Amino acid sequence: MRDAINKAARFVINYCLKHQIGNIVFGWNDRQKESINIGKTNNQNFVQIPTARLKNRIQQLAESVGIIFTEIDEAYSSKASFLDDDLVPNYGEKPKGYKFSGKRFKRGLYKTAKGWLVNADIQAAANLLKKVATQLGINLARVVKECLTVPKRYELDGLSRSYRKQAEMWLQPIEA
Repeated sequence: MRDAINKAARFVINYCLKHQIGNIVFGWNDRQKESINIGKTNNQNFVQIPTARLKNRIQQLAESVGIIFTEIDEAYSSKASFLDDDLVPNYGEKPKGYKFSGKRFKRGLYKTAKGWLVNADIQAAANLLKKVATQLGINLARVVKECLTVPKRYELDGLSRSYRKQAEMWLQPIEA
């Protein structure tokens, strides 16, 4: 498991270095695995994933190469519609009676108020960016429906040992 965490974290950092990404926004909920109810088998599988270790390893590696790591409360990020500009409150701050304009259509899909189908996870990630956009100076004007439709999958099992060393060619010295 430790090897998988290190590979995943290294992959994220190498991707950021290669594409000159200077910020990582990590959605997190304290006690996210407590009282989870996604079915007996899914509960057993999900609870065993050491997400806190992955978060900590990504943060450690990001800070070592000068990438800003921001941890954000991910409450309501999956319910609010990014494209419809819904409010994305923090945990416990949702206004009484507030209704989100879109909803999850089926597994992995989110339906906006306009009837657009987008990937639910990417849509939630865009909402996380929305929460910290002003703080980090991120311009979200170019995030459109097409960006939220088809995610890219990466297989981490096939990474070689030399993958870690590839970061050296992407890493540029930080000028003061």
